[in-house]
Amino acid sequence: MHSAWLGEFLGTMILILLGDGVVAGVLLKKSKAEASGWMVITAGWAFAVMAGVFTALACGSSGAHLNPAVTLGFAVRAGSFYDVLPFISAQVLGAMAGAALVWLHYFSHWKETEDADTKLACFCTGPAIRSVLPNFLSEVIGTFVLVFVVGAIFSKAVSAAGPASALGPYLVGSLVWGIGLSLGGTTGYAINPARDFGPRLAHAILPVAGKRDADWHYAPIPVLGPLAGGALAGLALRVLQI
Repeated sequence: MHSAWLGEFLGTMILILLGDGVVAGVLLKKSKAEASGWMVITAGWAFAVMAGVFTALACGSSGAHLNPAVTLGFAVRAGSFYDVLPFISAQVLGAMAGAALVWLHYFSHWKETEDADTKLACFCTGPAIRSVLPNFLSEVIGTFVLVFVVGAIFSKAVSAAGPASALGPYLVGSLVWGIGLSLGGTTGYAINPARDFGPRLAHAILPVAGKRDADWHYAPIPVLGPLAGGALAGLALRVLQI
């Protein structure tokens, strides 16, 4: 029953369940983790990536992308786009499923939280300062770092120098932690179109108590920015033969 599509679906579902879950734990009222801060959120997302990668690998996805920007970037590097659309469909649906589970898990806390912007932030990203070009560039830069360094981690040169491949999920999680700490303060570091679009769509559909609109005016930025950054990183990996 294992397959690459199932691996991407389940891996992304776990990624969002734990990633959006830590945001909800920090932001929602009467949570035991309430107000525990940015360090907790960035660490939670790092562990979410690690858990999602392991899940995807175990369930049949040898690449364990969990992210359309990663899928596109490695397609550009390889010059083969056969898996792009199937993987993206699995990733978006998995992200929606993970977001729905977060809603269920924190079911009693949505009514206790009055601020509708806070509730939306448990599902998807938003900028600290809303400005289209800087926000877009922030997502491009963050995603470029993600895809380029992931390519470096699994490169032949690094693999020949030590056990990087076996430690891959831990190293990728650490990379995401570093991106969040260093570059995440501007837009909340979506760096993953499925991570943002799937939960944003779930927020729009689910009966979240006291919710607002899903901020669709901002939504293109955490989709197009990461796709551009991933494609540029894939091109750089191809040119440098990494």
